[in-house]
Amino acid sequence: MKKVIAVIDIGKTNKKIFLFDESFKVVSQNAIQFKEIMDEDGFACDDIESIENWIKSEIKKVQDLGQFEIKAINFSTHGASLIYLDKDGKRMAPLYNYLKPLDIEDFNDFYESQGGVEEFSRKTASPAYGMLNTGLQMLWFKNSKPEQWKQVDAILHYPQYLSYLFTNKITADFTSVGAHTATWDFDNMQYHNWLKDENIQLPEPCKGNEAVISEINGDQIAVGTGLHDSSSSIIPILENENDFVLLSTGTWIIAMNPFSKETLTQHQLQNNCLCFMTPEKQQVKSSMQFLGRIHEVYIKALSDYFKVDVNTHLDLVLNTTLCKELIDQDTRVFLSEGIDTDFEAHPEFLQKFLSYETAYYQLIYEISKKVITGIDLISDKNSKITDVYISGGFNKNEVFIKFLKCLKDDIEIKISDCKNESALGAALLMKSYL
Repeated sequence: MKKVIAVIDIGKTNKKIFLFDESFKVVSQNAIQFKEIMDEDGFACDDIESIENWIKSEIKKVQDLGQFEIKAINFSTHGASLIYLDKDGKRMAPLYNYLKPLDIEDFNDFYESQGGVEEFSRKTASPAYGMLNTGLQMLWFKNSKPEQWKQVDAILHYPQYLSYLFTNKITADFTSVGAHTATWDFDNMQYHNWLKDENIQLPEPCKGNEAVISEINGDQIAVGTGLHDSSSSIIPILENENDFVLLSTGTWIIAMNPFSKETLTQHQLQNNCLCFMTPEKQQVKSSMQFLGRIHEVYIKALSDYFKVDVNTHLDLVLNTTLCKELIDQDTRVFLSEGIDTDFEAHPEFLQKFLSYETAYYQLIYEISKKVITGIDLISDKNSKITDVYISGGFNKNEVFIKFLKCLKDDIEIKISDCKNESALGAALLMKSYL
């Protein structure tokens, strides 16, 4: 049987399983989508029970078929998602959606007790993002659902919970706790003291290449602790390159600079910048913008307005003349001047355009302009980044790539050779177990 590493790669939309062979080539993959369910407050959230059952059944299916021998399993998931366990180790709340509204003003007293929003955000490299800050999620759960909170015995980030399903071990990893959680003190590179003040205990993070040998359906398999997907996606490129920025594109477009030596500034924080961490506890200065979501809602609106297929943008032939015209005009239609807070489509904006092509190019121009601003913000003063790798859904978007080149002509756009970078990064950390 061919030896493989299985990686469970969980995005907001698609849930996937990959099998990587000893050369780290994908030899099998499967994907599924699940309908969202409602939490007890009536807000949409992932159906975690169905996801759990699917993951377990997919692993067992591979074992039963006998074509591949699973030597290791690892996990890559979206961030800002927590699981609460009771004293019996059972999940005790929904997988709350990071888009669930959270009023930052409810946490004014907390922020003031920590030196104010700006200083606390700088220290934790976490802009005040509401539910996207899992630390605030914990405080929200503690304050709004006190009876349930009394039953909480352990708190896990999403990747570590999926690992727990196979190991029953309570773990944490640097990529998850370092991802805009507001729980990590980047000045001292340890958990922030506020957790102790609130009597919240989180497990000490372990390095990403550690695993637990577990018996799964009769087989001894090394089970990794899992990673935050954006941080995982940078691992394959870090293995071979240095001095680059990675654009991780999907629902979020995240510009990531693992080579920045400068500390995060208030100006950067106020402009959607933050820090992630590598599995080895190194900071990754990043600019994180919800631009993929904006693209998603507008291609649907464009489809409805111009009465064309929703994937029409994939068939557009690159129009360099139109690119240059829009750059010269430099008008703004779809996005705000500063930080975007509106992530729904406004079909009335499309009335300004006579064709699908012009409207779509305008949308991509505005998205590209924000991405370039993000890259500039995370570049150190005396450093000249020339290589920009693009991973994820936008790396095939010729219009997006053309605008990036036109807007910043001193960069070289590189399309990562590997696909499914988040899953591959998680697999690479398990290579010693093959």
